[in-house]
Amino acid sequence: MLIDQNRAQTNTSAVQVNASYVWLISIVAALGGLLFGYDWVVIGGAKPFFESFFQIKSASASGWVNSCALLGCLIGAVVAGTMSDRLGRKRLLIASALLFTVTSIGNALANSFDTFVAWRILGGVAIGLASSLSPLYISEVAPANVRGRLVAVNQLTVVVGILLAQFIDFYVVRNLPAGATDEFIRTSWYGQQGWRWMFAITAVPSILFFVCMFFVPESPRWQMTKGMMAPARKTLTRIGGPAYADEIESDQATLSAQNQEKATFRDLLHPRMARVFMIGVTLAVFQQWCGINVIFNYAEDIFKAAGYDISTVLKNIAWTGSVNLLFTLVSMVLIDKGRRPLMLFGSAALAVIYCAMGFCYHAGVQGAPLLILVLGAIACYSASLAPVTWVVISEIFPNRIRGAAVAVAVSALWIASFILTFTFPILNAKLGPAGTFWLYSAICLMGFVFILRSLPETKGKTLEQLEEELVR
Repeated sequence: MLIDQNRAQTNTSAVQVNASYVWLISIVAALGGLLFGYDWVVIGGAKPFFESFFQIKSASASGWVNSCALLGCLIGAVVAGTMSDRLGRKRLLIASALLFTVTSIGNALANSFDTFVAWRILGGVAIGLASSLSPLYISEVAPANVRGRLVAVNQLTVVVGILLAQFIDFYVVRNLPAGATDEFIRTSWYGQQGWRWMFAITAVPSILFFVCMFFVPESPRWQMTKGMMAPARKTLTRIGGPAYADEIESDQATLSAQNQEKATFRDLLHPRMARVFMIGVTLAVFQQWCGINVIFNYAEDIFKAAGYDISTVLKNIAWTGSVNLLFTLVSMVLIDKGRRPLMLFGSAALAVIYCAMGFCYHAGVQGAPLLILVLGAIACYSASLAPVTWVVISEIFPNRIRGAAVAVAVSALWIASFILTFTFPILNAKLGPAGTFWLYSAICLMGFVFILRSLPETKGKTLEQLEEELVR
């Protein structure tokens, strides 16, 4: 027996949502996104200073230290997939908060290259856990008609974390003399101690996240898959009232009757999962291979190639974060009006902008034109691919294996991100910035075609309804 789609959509739209409660628990879970964003980007501003301290000279060593955290991200995503369907979402989010705290202090105190890399990898585990579980948790507590906006809150906090990292990076070295040489940086306070504060400050929001997570409920949908109906109903009732709890319980019971067997990772290989699995993994990979994260992780190199000195580079990095925040807010207004149009717009716009950036680099155009194009690329990405990918990944997989499926998609995302981040210095050296951004433009064009042909619209539907429609 299939879920009545009209009933699901009508009842959900009529739910009297306890907005303050839903927003509160979503914002707490989204603190994982803030830490993800901060820890992910802080290395971009710290790069010229810790590389001078550790005497990093080669492109491969630079690529390794900037991408090593991604191995930890992959491990964290795998752990999330292995353990979140067994232990729940809340416990692992608490563990990620603790890891963020410890590793931020570890990076700040590192005195050798190997120690620094080890702490970065362990910090990546925290990012992998938070990046998988924060949007997953929010999607499971959010009513369908506001789910896109609430999951996008996680992306908003990621962006706030990015902006916070960029402004702290700039503030710490705001008095760095213009034209400072590598030798000056290495022997100065900036190269010896300043960059350490950029990492250490992460401990403050990490502790806040750790404490607050003890006061939010476990995911009610996860509890229902484990037969914990009483606490699940209590949370659902508090979110949308008794009628909402009845609706979700009824839909979940229907799906459970159709899927009696215990969920395993092998279920991801079932032929019925092929379509949804392909969509989730491809979108995750595309979100990274669209190339935007090289602007955050290698901002110094990109802006130097555009003719800026290091002091101006750090100001421009702060501009990128401000634009990122502004257009993430725009996405929150638009995302529940449709996921698919935003994804199509973002991939097409990036393809055009990267093509123009390539021509600027090729023709030797420097300064403001390139800065405007970089900010335009970030604006398009922040309003489309950045938030919508996480929303779609968190909502398209079946309830009983959502934790494992999201983890596999996020693992693919981090593998793609590692390849992107590690290869940028090499591509930049061999193809030049023009050829590199032309390559990213071609990838964005391929992403546009995939989205046009394969991505269904998911707005306004319950997770149970999406499961009936996508997994046949």
